[in-house]
Amino acid sequence: MPLKKLQLEIKKLADPKKAKILMRFFKTGKGQYGEGDKFLGIVVPKQRELVKKYWYGLTLDDLDILIKSKIHEERLIALLILVAKYQNNLSSSGQARGSMDSRLRGNDKRVIFKFYLSRTKYINNWDLVDLSAPNIVGSYLYSLSLEGRGAGVRVKNETLLRLAKSKNLWQRRIAILATFSFIKQGQPKDTIALTKILLKDKHDLIHKAVGWMLREMGKRCGEKKLTNFLDTNTLKMPRTALRYAIERLPKEQRLHYLHLK
Repeated sequence: MPLKKLQLEIKKLADPKKAKILMRFFKTGKGQYGEGDKFLGIVVPKQRELVKKYWYGLTLDDLDILIKSKIHEERLIALLILVAKYQNNLSSSGQARGSMDSRLRGNDKRVIFKFYLSRTKYINNWDLVDLSAPNIVGSYLYSLSLEGRGAGVRVKNETLLRLAKSKNLWQRRIAILATFSFIKQGQPKDTIALTKILLKDKHDLIHKAVGWMLREMGKRCGEKKLTNFLDTNTLKMPRTALRYAIERLPKEQRLHYLHLK
């Protein structure tokens, strides 16, 4: 079976020395945001090679097993395969083998979107969020926004708001990263709205994500959009978010915002 073959290849790529480095980098110590996460020590390019090899043959039943794994790399591979399936509008390999896939008919992108949101418990580190949320949650919600003022827009707004106000750190990061898809289309409205909600967030990983999206907004939607936001909100922003947001601005402008009182 493809899943068993994939799991065997994953184990063969394990690098204990690299695993120790990754466990420190992703803060897996007691009390840290990635507490208890297990790494095999496989670099992302190697994981992407496995994704290219196996994405088509795995069903959502298979991915349900992978995404619930205690091994970080297995969860990331599951998410990258989900992205591949979403981008190819394919939820199964064409022949349903499991009970879950027997229900997957119709709009595959919607199925993958719902599957993703129902598994956020396991999307529990920043790389897992960043490499998947814009490409699935953001992409799907953007497609709903194209429907105008109907039910699609309501679902989009409600979904982003629910995630942004979640008590779960990773759901909040999913929310703001999802807006990257809107920014790429020159639409910063949702990024601005969620940023205003998240300005009071206490977690550094949200500060960084907010600043990153604001920086991308300035890059892709016009510097004026960014400076207009900063002119009104700089004094409310966590320092980390501000520093990320102004990285691409000229030195004089950066100093201006840093020294505002």
